[in-house]
Amino acid sequence: MAKNRNVEFNAFALLVMVIRNTHSIKIEYICYFLDRNMPNANRFSLINPSKFSFFYGYVILVIGSIGVLASIPGQTIGVSVFTDPVKDALGLTRNQFSNAYMLGTLLSSFFVARAGILFDRFGARYVAFFAAFLLGVSLLLSSISVEISETSKSILNSNSWIIPFILMCLLFFGIRFCGQGVLTMSSRNMLMMWFDRNRGKVNAISSITVSLGFSSAPIFISKLIDNNGWQLSWRILALSLFVFSIFIIQFYRNNPEDFGLKPDGNIKKTKTVKTLKVETNFTLNEAKKTRAFWMIGLALAFNSFFITGFSFHVVSIFGSHDYSKSQAIAVFLPISIIAIFVSTLCNVLSDYIHHKIYLYIMLCAGILASFGLLILHNTMGVYMLILGLGILGGLFAVVNAVTWPRYYGKKFLGSITGKVMSFLVIASAIAPSLFSYFFTTLGSYRYISYITLAFLLFLIIGSIKVKNPQ
Repeated sequence: MAKNRNVEFNAFALLVMVIRNTHSIKIEYICYFLDRNMPNANRFSLINPSKFSFFYGYVILVIGSIGVLASIPGQTIGVSVFTDPVKDALGLTRNQFSNAYMLGTLLSSFFVARAGILFDRFGARYVAFFAAFLLGVSLLLSSISVEISETSKSILNSNSWIIPFILMCLLFFGIRFCGQGVLTMSSRNMLMMWFDRNRGKVNAISSITVSLGFSSAPIFISKLIDNNGWQLSWRILALSLFVFSIFIIQFYRNNPEDFGLKPDGNIKKTKTVKTLKVETNFTLNEAKKTRAFWMIGLALAFNSFFITGFSFHVVSIFGSHDYSKSQAIAVFLPISIIAIFVSTLCNVLSDYIHHKIYLYIMLCAGILASFGLLILHNTMGVYMLILGLGILGGLFAVVNAVTWPRYYGKKFLGSITGKVMSFLVIASAIAPSLFSYFFTTLGSYRYISYITLAFLLFLIIGSIKVKNPQ
């Protein structure tokens, strides 16, 4: 086992060196020709937002929400459905496949912050376009992963499991970086930049759509695989992303100001009649010097950690307490209902109340979910877990979208949210393995609760002096 761990670590180090030295250069090279004509906000598109008879932000609401949904193939819920058929086809064990997923996700976290900087420089249109297109390419390559693996084994004259392992690390890097990281971030940030006073209300509408889409995605993808096989299913999803990337170029827009518009739909006037609120735009370095950045970012990371770890092992978690598989899966329905209700209510209220309140509610919900997992053998534990996860899921959509532009302005929103996204990606990468470790080593998932409760106590104490930097 020690030898296998050393081999995996060396493979991971090699991947980091290769990607770190080439990735950012390639992205800069791809985007260079775009930067020369940035003043033309309508380049490559037939759509002109200033010509619409209604506020174009409502188009952004629709297309941006679809953009978040398009990231599903790169999210845990979109990848996990493929786990069993793909690992069997590649000849990998469950642990090997899970470790490839973890390493690929960790690799992607190193570059998400860089993608946020590119968002600030090139805008949502180009960053989201390349993210959607490259996500499609990653899925297309994943669909022929068996062929690539067998060809590589033949060339190297080796039948080692390391070959498909490294291959899946690279493919998971592309899938997770483009899907969970960049496409999600750029679509959500674009929507927030087109609204100010009504951010909460607009995000409420978007969150309902996204929540329903994410909740139904595993069922849809599972049926797609049953009817077409895992290889063709990935190709269908890839083709859908290629088509959507064309829609991104046509309909995505970076700022309302580029077209003589203002957030929420107000037309710019030459003379200012009303005194406007002065917004301070924080750079990433300035944001990192504030307590709010770290406490909110770490709270969101905890959210990502706990929900990902729970979702990844849900059948095993409930099975260890003599619950059936159907009972385990059934908890997602009430969790989704609670999340949609909380998200809708808190999004609407977010335009009127301090977001520090949401931070504390999220931390209390984490405590509730942790205690629920701790006493899951009791029926009360099941209810506590469902309620806690529902509130966590609902508030995540609010805090991760609305809070950052409200606290730090819009000018450097990409670099700030990109850095935060790296926290979330790292948390979601280590969660499945850590949950599994506690179960296989200590014999129960309940012990993870002691770690999460201690971390939540630290966040509660650290959040006492949190305030809006504006």
